[in-house]
Amino acid sequence: MNKYTSCLRRNRSWRFGAVLLLFTGVYNGYGQVSQQDYRLVWSDEFNDDGAPDTTVWGFEHGFERNHEDQWYQSENARCENGKLIIEARRVHIPNPDYRAGSRNWKTNRKWIDYTSASLNTRRHKSWQYGRFVMRAKIDTADGLWPAFWTLGISKPWPSDGEIDIMEYYRRHLLANIACGTDRPGVAKWYSVRKLISDFHTKDWSSRFHIWRMDWDEKEIKLYVDDLLMNQVPLDSLYNPDGSNPFMQPHYILVNLAIGGDNGGNPDRTAFPKRYEIDYVRVYQKE
Repeated sequence: MNKYTSCLRRNRSWRFGAVLLLFTGVYNGYGQVSQQDYRLVWSDEFNDDGAPDTTVWGFEHGFERNHEDQWYQSENARCENGKLIIEARRVHIPNPDYRAGSRNWKTNRKWIDYTSASLNTRRHKSWQYGRFVMRAKIDTADGLWPAFWTLGISKPWPSDGEIDIMEYYRRHLLANIACGTDRPGVAKWYSVRKLISDFHTKDWSSRFHIWRMDWDEKEIKLYVDDLLMNQVPLDSLYNPDGSNPFMQPHYILVNLAIGGDNGGNPDRTAFPKRYEIDYVRVYQKE
């Protein structure tokens, strides 16, 4: 999908924790992920209550993409009890961008029926290759569309390259990779989806899970709880102009969308709903 980002840990234990991770790996509740020769280069542990750190995270504002129902605003994101909380709310307030007679879906809606938040590191942090890890809990109610993903720093979408490390909608968990085609705004997708029910865990949605991307100069691998969801070699991911969007730095995005082209119908879902993120970490090889 075409989607469009640290409450930096400021306590004194950060350095100790970072060093400890180099030796013990990332514990995910299902075992340990070997770090091999990776080193932690950045993390957000969300340990300071209050607003996310705007020296690392930027926010989207308003209606953005995919005809989604939510109005994005920074007020729907906060750090609380060591987690980043993105909260979706049902509202009924005027759309400040409304224009009578407009043919643009962003301005012909008179009312805002939902609010949520979308954060990204676009202007602050980006990385080329590495292990990207998130521990989070997602709500799988109807109409919700949470995601943890990356975009390249150059070229317009989709020639900038998109990696959906985690995406959920309509009872499916997805792991997607996209590059450009010879048609502007049309992507070539490498997508894998898995029904939540296929995990055979009744309380899957009430648990925290680990999403991980391992990305190097040869391939991209996407995992959930150490289960390989998708694997694509980089030599399959060239744009028509010969550029490869995955041989450039990417920045991180986390958001909770509602409805729209893929999210489903949220009408019968009780709000507010939360997307809870325990941490986001980036490792790179020595």
